[in-house]
Amino acid sequence: MKKVLFHVFLAATVLSVGVLTAKETNEQKRDAIRKMASETLDQLYKVQPDSKALIQKSAGYAVFDNMGVHVLLVSSAHGSGMAVNTETKQNTYMKMISAGAGLGMGVKDYRVVFVFETQKALQSFIDSGWQASTDADAAAKGKTQGAAYSGAVAVAPGVWVYQITQEGLALQLTLQGTKYYKDDSLNQN
Repeated sequence: MKKVLFHVFLAATVLSVGVLTAKETNEQKRDAIRKMASETLDQLYKVQPDSKALIQKSAGYAVFDNMGVHVLLVSSAHGSGMAVNTETKQNTYMKMISAGAGLGMGVKDYRVVFVFETQKALQSFIDSGWQASTDADAAAKGKTQGAAYSGAVAVAPGVWVYQITQEGLALQLTLQGTKYYKDDSLNQN
């Protein structure tokens, strides 16, 4: 009987959390993303002070939160974020999702900050999204970085990425199998 009551309580809790989350308005979701982005940039500026000037003079940047789960042979992650055009100050709200395979177990919560050197690179990211593949991951590991982008990894021409974990900057960037795309519901006025 106790086991049945526990399962009923657990199901009711999950259902109520889902209902509360569903009632969140688009403006509340946008506010939460803006707050996450601001906190992430503050954290990045503390661990990599030179990044602030680079982001301010860039064509734009994007900030994402990511929650990943790896159970036995399957891994997946999802998150949300926004791209910001530093010239126009326009925000574009986006989502990310990834999937992978490989032996492992655990949960990873991390943030990703993209920095775009050109308007073309930023606009391509916003309009077409971006999908990290094996090639992008291999390029990220193989590229040498200039002193200006210390702590970041080049993932495409004119696109640099910082990955932040609770311990600070990640030493290895893992974007393989990740798709970034516009969140149509949050970009409506």
